[in-house]
Amino acid sequence: MRVRVLCATAALFLLTGCVAVQPVEAPPEREDVTGVAIGTRAVAEGGDLVMALSAEPDQLDPTTSSSLYTRYVMNAVCEKLYDIDAEGNLVPQLATELPTISDDGLKVTIPVRTDPVFADGTPFDADAVVTTLKRNLTLEGSSRKSELGPVADISAPDPQTVVVTYETPFSPLAAALADRAGMIMSPTALAETGENFGEHPVCVGPFRFVERVPQTSISVERDPRYYAADEVHLDTITYRIMADANIRAANLRSGDVQVADSLSPQDVDALTREKDVGLLQTGSFGYQAVTFNIGNTEGTGKQPGQIETPLATDPRVRQAFSLAVDRAALVNSVFNNWYDPACSFIAPDSTYSTEASEACPTYDPEQSKQLLTEAGLELPYRFTLSVSNTADSLRLAQALQASVVEGGFEIEIQPVEYSTLLDLQSSGGFEAVQLGWSGRVDPNGNTASFLSTAAGNNYSGYSSDEADELIRAAAQATDPDERAEIYGRLVEVVQRDNPIVYVYRTRSITGYTTTDPGVAGIETYADGVVRLSRAAFLEGGN
Repeated sequence: MRVRVLCATAALFLLTGCVAVQPVEAPPEREDVTGVAIGTRAVAEGGDLVMALSAEPDQLDPTTSSSLYTRYVMNAVCEKLYDIDAEGNLVPQLATELPTISDDGLKVTIPVRTDPVFADGTPFDADAVVTTLKRNLTLEGSSRKSELGPVADISAPDPQTVVVTYETPFSPLAAALADRAGMIMSPTALAETGENFGEHPVCVGPFRFVERVPQTSISVERDPRYYAADEVHLDTITYRIMADANIRAANLRSGDVQVADSLSPQDVDALTREKDVGLLQTGSFGYQAVTFNIGNTEGTGKQPGQIETPLATDPRVRQAFSLAVDRAALVNSVFNNWYDPACSFIAPDSTYSTEASEACPTYDPEQSKQLLTEAGLELPYRFTLSVSNTADSLRLAQALQASVVEGGFEIEIQPVEYSTLLDLQSSGGFEAVQLGWSGRVDPNGNTASFLSTAAGNNYSGYSSDEADELIRAAAQATDPDERAEIYGRLVEVVQRDNPIVYVYRTRSITGYTTTDPGVAGIETYADGVVRLSRAAFLEGGN
């Protein structure tokens, strides 16, 4: 059996490494385990749970945040109008029912609860919802504006009813409100803190924010005002920042942390044999990708500018890169086949998946070099790739760097601390960046904010009238088959222009202790969020 060994040296950081690229094999069947139920086991009420968090969250502000890890923390302190269940179905949370939509599709009515109270004592009602949604639409730097669609008006005709009026129909609203756009913030706290809300967030949730120690930890405590306080078992949760996957795994084994997110595929096979460790694992709605800066000169949310490099101006160069990426080999070698190759923003098991959305560019380094030559470039073509400085990200970057050499590219790797990398991505301070998106149940959440002109998460500065129109058409359509067909056409446009080259799709792998003390009530779904709001220690430790 012949094994290729890819060796890479990265400038800007004394980083060398070799990654054995194994012969591509069919990945094994992976069975989703989305939660560990308490069931009939006795709960030890109270206690302080510690979760190892693989990266530091950005600002704890639902309107502006862009980090998956912020969603972990906010899930405990800031409930949404809707949520998803283990099967990916939308379910009410602070709303009481799914929205009703007028015949013309322009008026969406959302019934909301009136029994909750914000952590600061402010009553929750429809007016509070209106305040949050309007902030999401108007706050400078909002990452939620494009997620909410072409809103004409938001009103509260009574304390338990919110009405959103649209300029044109917008099907994905309920799905958008099942994430940060639907996290409702205390209007009292917003009035007092304004743009600084994220320094001390106040919402409706099973826990309330206590303290943040930068680069170290975030702590929350049980909120006695929570409307379902009898369902909450823990006294506190501390999210301890541990960027190194090996350290997270070691702390889980020792019991110093009881939950650890994003365990490395390098550790998972060994952890499955540990008697004191349990694992949750599930597929993802999201993706990991390489995003090219082709027009982000003023930061996200602004009209794109001009960047005079072949990578930015000539789509043949980006297409060549896509052809030079051996996705299957990378997943096999770097992630031990725990992850899956990805070529679009739609997961294979999505309602909206089609042959078009699953189509993947064939690995063809010779065609890649031909395209670069046609573009008038001297080979190898060099560019800088900014990546997170975590072990798995650097392993991927090294393998990617070595793999695309055959296609005529030379990548200079720039390792960056995760939160700094998010800032670079937003400001446009990169040539290419390797980051991902945890994904949303509706494809609009994976497309509109990233691919629409001047959208809040359009890190590439991409602008295409054709893509903009397809995104609008998919959002306006109500029939799932019609929407799926439109998204398939959008995939074709994106794979032609390649502002984002999709590379792989992760599995969310979360570890938890089963003894001394054992924990249960933990859940993680395909949206990538680890849910701890109903977690508990078990009597007897198991």
